[in-house]
Amino acid sequence: MSDSQVTIKLTRDEALVLSHWLEKLQMTDLSRVVDDPALWAPIHRIAGTLDKAFPGLFASDYHERLEAARQRLRPED
Repeated sequence: MSDSQVTIKLTRDEALVLSHWLEKLQMTDLSRVVDDPALWAPIHRIAGTLDKAFPGLFASDYHERLEAARQRLRPED
């Protein structure tokens, strides 16, 4: 079995919402949520990749953009 890479494509909205959630996840006690330490490396790698994709993480309108992305992704009732 080879260690070839896997590519995942996300919309910008999906990536922004996932990036925010992963950031919150990393701020928790990961051992409570993630029961296998082998998962930590890919979680950190994905989070780091997403962080690089969003240079505006510390922009003053970040939370407004995040909430707008969440609204677009939520299913309509």
